[in-house]
Amino acid sequence: MTGYHSFETDRLFLRPTHESDAEFIFELLNTPKWKQFIGDRNIHSVEDAEGYINTKMRPQLERQGFSNYTVIRKEDGAKIGTCGLYDRDGVEGIDIGFAFLPQFERQGYAFEAASRIMSAAIHIFKIPYLKGITTQDNEASQRLLEKLGLKYVKDVQLPNDDALLRLYEWHS
Repeated sequence: MTGYHSFETDRLFLRPTHESDAEFIFELLNTPKWKQFIGDRNIHSVEDAEGYINTKMRPQLERQGFSNYTVIRKEDGAKIGTCGLYDRDGVEGIDIGFAFLPQFERQGYAFEAASRIMSAAIHIFKIPYLKGITTQDNEASQRLLEKLGLKYVKDVQLPNDDALLRLYEWHS
């Protein structure tokens, strides 16, 4: 995927997710926390993950120049999580989101990746405000959104979803 921005931090590379990430996306989307806090995307095979990348991630990247980024640890090339900017149905504006494999949580990677993506949103993509949504019980994501500078605004429901979510916002 040439022509799209990739990013770097001290410990991480962030590049647009593509088909070669299908095995990793299959693993991530089937972790217990993904299913609990984000929802079951019915990804039952690597082929399903490849289809998900091609139908859910790539179109937004092609349309807006940003989407989901695979987070890769520099020291060993391990794919450890995702972070991105999402044009999500039911959320006015752009949503910043993140998810990491369990073995890479609580090591500062999510904050490092999300901080870099937030900086890109502001300085490269010229997005004047960001949203963040999380389930009521996902306290780790709520703390990370607050650490990034987003403020809780209200509870919301997305279209075709019964779950009550916490909506956070950041304005330049």
